[in-house]
Amino acid sequence: MVKVKICGITNSEDAVAACESGSDLIGFIFIEDTPRAVSPDEVSKIISDMPEELRGTVAITGLFSNKAPQGVAEIAGHCNLNYVQLHGAEDPGYCGILKKIMLEKYGRSIKIIKAFKVKEEILPIGDFFLDDYTEVDFFVFDTFHPKISGGTGAKFNWEILRRENINKPFFIAGGLTPESVSEAVRVVRPYGVDTSSGVESSPGIKSEDMIKEFVDNAKNA
Repeated sequence: MVKVKICGITNSEDAVAACESGSDLIGFIFIEDTPRAVSPDEVSKIISDMPEELRGTVAITGLFSNKAPQGVAEIAGHCNLNYVQLHGAEDPGYCGILKKIMLEKYGRSIKIIKAFKVKEEILPIGDFFLDDYTEVDFFVFDTFHPKISGGTGAKFNWEILRRENINKPFFIAGGLTPESVSEAVRVVRPYGVDTSSGVESSPGIKSEDMIKEFVDNAKNA
């Protein structure tokens, strides 16, 4: 069954709603100067405010862009992240360094999701493409925007993913809503789907009803 990630969480109420609706991952954005950015201390409080029985039901994900691996590892350790999602120009070597730091400094492994932008095709990151990221566990494909790392609310052509030989499990992001997620799952059959603005009642504030509808539609597609 497809995994569901509710991203851009900014408060404990939305985190609880995502968990209770059956989400598999929740995402916190540590990218400064973005609309849904949160601090490590805010995330720690959001997680601690959640009922204990819910904390173990979801994987905690942190989103970063072009931050030094030591800084990412420090936040991952502080917030007890399960996944790190990288949205910048991080090269394959960066991913290996980050995993090594997590093991040596915090004594545990962490899963890495690397974001790739999609325009008329999957865009490379500098000189690197999908096959170069051997240390990555998952990819996430999001809509290209010249200025915004993610959360554009815009859809890309899913057929592009069907044409590619993608060698790792991947998530689809970019403009997914409760109305469109079923089709995305049926067309592409991804490992997971990822939404943020698509389940919001206002910027940064989720709708419990929209989250529940999104999760139900994704998992029943």
